[in-house]
Amino acid sequence: MKKVVSSERLPIKLWLDDLDDDALEQAKNLANLPFAYKWIAIMPDSHVGYGMPIGGVMATKNVIVPNAVGVDIGCGMVATKTNLTEISTPQLDEWRKLVLGYIPVGFNHQKADIHWAGFNDAPDLPVINRELSSARRQLGTLGGGNHFIELQKDQDGFVWLMIHSGSRNFGLKTAKEYHDKAKALCQKWLSDIPTLDLAFLPMGEKLGDEYLAAMNFALAFAQENRAVMMDWAKIALTEVVGGGVDYNEYANIHHNFAAMEHHYGSNVLVHRKGATKATNDTIGIIPGSMGSSSYIVQGLGNPESFESCSHGAGRTLGRGQAKRELNLEEEQAKMAGIVSGLTSVDNLDEAPGSYKDISQVMANQSDLVDILVELRPLANVKG
Repeated sequence: MKKVVSSERLPIKLWLDDLDDDALEQAKNLANLPFAYKWIAIMPDSHVGYGMPIGGVMATKNVIVPNAVGVDIGCGMVATKTNLTEISTPQLDEWRKLVLGYIPVGFNHQKADIHWAGFNDAPDLPVINRELSSARRQLGTLGGGNHFIELQKDQDGFVWLMIHSGSRNFGLKTAKEYHDKAKALCQKWLSDIPTLDLAFLPMGEKLGDEYLAAMNFALAFAQENRAVMMDWAKIALTEVVGGGVDYNEYANIHHNFAAMEHHYGSNVLVHRKGATKATNDTIGIIPGSMGSSSYIVQGLGNPESFESCSHGAGRTLGRGQAKRELNLEEEQAKMAGIVSGLTSVDNLDEAPGSYKDISQVMANQSDLVDILVELRPLANVKG
């Protein structure tokens, strides 16, 4: 932990020195919520978000805050180690083309329904029912923004596959619908909260229980979405190298979710928005930018972070700002030797220069995780 802000109702514990003013103001709003528990934990990759900073961790009693989970419910990571130690640049380029053929990116969907037994367990809620039909063709799709599929190599020379994606429209629509309902409820009851961006729903009541059911279904969908894409990425890799590839999956985890946990003698709902669970027995995945290292980690179970750690490097520039301010040639130079789609100014929103230094992020959370594996990017597919 780097420092503590003690000016609000609850302390704010920060694992970084350089939190921007807007994100700090959001953290102060969290600290002044009447139902927040103990303190607010801010991870080293933190930056401004909707209502709550990305990289924020908050425990609450008896309520759930949709904007403290985030709009991409269940966004997270999956990583798989292979037995490969050699792959050529032409093979990397061919793998990337095959992946783009197998896995729809951006707003694109599958051409046919994808089977998943979990659809049979969908909660009977209007927001879920409205999305079920399209979700059958969203399963196994990457989406856009900072979502990616990468081939990487570890310090021992082994090739890995890593994917970052979430719950697609299930998460987005669930977040919006229940945030709007939370705002209406808080306005009706004149709730004592700093901003309606942090509107809440009571647990054990109809709306709170509905949101929790929808959120948990979006988490399951997001996990399956990553698993389906991983299957396709494996098929592409096997085709490129001609077979004989063994795979050892390490983890499939979320970093936008809320879960009931026991901390400091109380059962509380821990909201992790752009933060990863880091208990003693948790294997985590912390990606860098598409030009820097990513890490497989093991949590240290630090109680002061509510057993959490960062979910990535964290942005320093907004998407529009990155396109305006970054130099394409300079960013391409940072990507030397990496097969990617960084070919125009339109791609600069995800360029390495729009992210924090991942090595500094990792140094700032040395009391939260141990690094097990460092991975360097070889080839990248972006949404």
